Amino acid sequence: MSNTVKVQPDLKFVKELQAVGGDSLKKCYQCATCSVVCPLSPADSPYPRKEMVWAQWGLKDRLVNDMDIWLCHNCGTCSDLCPRGAKPGDLLSALRNMAYRNLAPLPIIGKWMSSSSGLLPLAVIPAIIYALIWIFQASRLGSFLPTFEWDHAAHAWKAVQDGAVVFGGLFVGDYFIDPIFLLVFLFMLWGFYAGVRNMLKAFDAQPKTFIVGRKSEPSFLCCLIDTVQYEILQHTQFQDCTDEESDELDVKRASGHRWLMFAFIALMVVTGIVAAGHWGGWFFRQIGVEGLGGILSAIGHTPMPWWSPVKLLAYVGAGLGIYGLMALTKRRVNLDQSKQSSSWYDWYLLTLIWTIFLTGLCAFVFRLLGVALLAYPIYYVHLIGVFMLLAYLPWSKLGHLVYRTVALSYAKKIGRIPMGADK
Repeated sequence: MSNTVKVQPDLKFVKELQAVGGDSLKKCYQCATCSVVCPLSPADSPYPRKEMVWAQWGLKDRLVNDMDIWLCHNCGTCSDLCPRGAKPGDLLSALRNMAYRNLAPLPIIGKWMSSSSGLLPLAVIPAIIYALIWIFQASRLGSFLPTFEWDHAAHAWKAVQDGAVVFGGLFVGDYFIDPIFLLVFLFMLWGFYAGVRNMLKAFDAQPKTFIVGRKSEPSFLCCLIDTVQYEILQHTQFQDCTDEESDELDVKRASGHRWLMFAFIALMVVTGIVAAGHWGGWFFRQIGVEGLGGILSAIGHTPMPWWSPVKLLAYVGAGLGIYGLMALTKRRVNLDQSKQSSSWYDWYLLTLIWTIFLTGLCAFVFRLLGVALLAYPIYYVHLIGVFMLLAYLPWSKLGHLVYRTVALSYAKKIGRIPMGADK
């Protein structure tokens, strides 16, 4: 005797889904072409066909807790080959966009992130913070565009006439930059912690996959290490999404992601060296180890000469970042909108990262040229961009760096997808 299942569509959810990128889902007539052509979709309960059905029926609970929306890497093959133009790839992107809004706490940030109308409040917060710092420093130093020289006795920058443009003199790292970004970093970790906790809780309520002949379930840590090794560092799933028939834009997308990732790694290393040198030097000087403290302080002292190895690594990171951004932007601009479209989330993230890289480079150039009138305002915009990237990361598309990594690791743990070495 069959069981009766009561389906209660959530029409409001369907409208929200259409608003964030799933506007063509009603064109789907369940031919299953999308699941057949997807190079990543598992044979058992493949995506995105079932997600198209659930979305048409308005089954919110199933979709928002669906692990498979994170396994898709948005190559667009399913949308390209869909005979009805239903854009199943856009649906999965829209579902991830909704997840960014709702996984982490403070849903007001997620709401702001979801449309262009929220850009102003997102930018106003850091703009006010750094404007107040600038005004305070200008009143103390006697100029909005001060120049400096290094005071060796005080281990600090001193404002002088006809000195050098020094960002750390106006926006002092010890009192303004480092404490603010430490709080931003902790806020970001809190957002991701809550978001990942909610994600795993939802996954645990879903059916598990049981593999005949599997000796034992690997630990989550082993699966996480495997995901970092294969899916992140080697970009194996991006490679699976491309083959000899892939067009130039798909190849550029995979390489663009990879080079942009290496750019962020390089710049994170540079930031880590500067912070460790500066604060490590301060710590050792405080405890009386002047020699080691002086060495570390010299390593982390900014601004660094252009030939410094740390600065050279920063150049490499900037170059890789610009190349990756060009590849990703070219693909996004040249997408066939009838098959795959771009959402506000896509353009917000690309524009923000472009802003960070270009303002960083321009601020560096104008600092070297000694043009304070341009260097300081551009650096001010750079600080706002970095703040927005880090503080709102759990609610932005870039949050997939964490959420997708966790989802892939969990999928490996329960056997939904194989470990990297078993592919």
